[in-house]
Amino acid sequence: MTPAELTDMDIATLAKEMRARGEPFAIATVVRTLGATAAKPGAKALLDGEGAILQGWIGGGCVRGALVKAVKRALMEAAPQLVSLHPQDLLDEKGLVAGEDVEGVRFARNGCPSKGSMDIFVELILPLPELLIYGDARVAQSLARLAEQFQWSVRRGDPETPVPELTPGETRMIVVASQGKSDLACLKQALDSAASFVAFVGSHRKFAALSETLTGRGVPQADLDRVQAPAGLAIGAVTPDEIALSILAQLTQERRRHQRNDETTESNQHTPEEVSA
Repeated sequence: MTPAELTDMDIATLAKEMRARGEPFAIATVVRTLGATAAKPGAKALLDGEGAILQGWIGGGCVRGALVKAVKRALMEAAPQLVSLHPQDLLDEKGLVAGEDVEGVRFARNGCPSKGSMDIFVELILPLPELLIYGDARVAQSLARLAEQFQWSVRRGDPETPVPELTPGETRMIVVASQGKSDLACLKQALDSAASFVAFVGSHRKFAALSETLTGRGVPQADLDRVQAPAGLAIGAVTPDEIALSILAQLTQERRRHQRNDETTESNQHTPEEVSA
């Protein structure tokens, strides 16, 4: 086994462990070098959410500062980064400034005496998005089964237990499918949580009645306005499994909304009254 193979295995093992713990991390890969550089194309390193190298090797201290910034920026934007390091004289020659973005490339200064240039791709690995489901009716059960197949971390909500806080890099979406069992308590817990999306399996009429009660209990109208009710895209769903599919499609649309450049379609669609009443 070569050192490169051993390093790759170590990185893969650590990545698996961190993914299981729900910790965000990044994989940095050297994709191109010019001139004298310590690391060569293909060199990899695994970094934690603060940009510290935990495994692998990608060069000396000259690149560490740029990597820390790249990882933190990737976390903030939830997007990969391409960093191009050059000595100051080459940046000046090209009319570039360290920290500048040009067509998706972030330029940085390489202060190493060797004065080489290096391009590094930083891929962010975030925890699986959490899907918190309230209710145990057939729609809720079917949605849980489907979501696990599409890389969601499925959790069951308890109307009597506050939702735990998210850790850095985590995202959460909530579907209230209580369908007559503790609807008000489930909605209140969902609205009090740090969820990027909340949907209610029920008709417009039913949600309007629940909203009126919640407003009387002090829930701000702005919070109620962000609830998608009824949940799901309009695919003509009738059975619980079909309704669950329509909800998962909507969740996927929301999950990928900021990862695509094309316009997304409106998601204010209908869920069959006879199932969600």
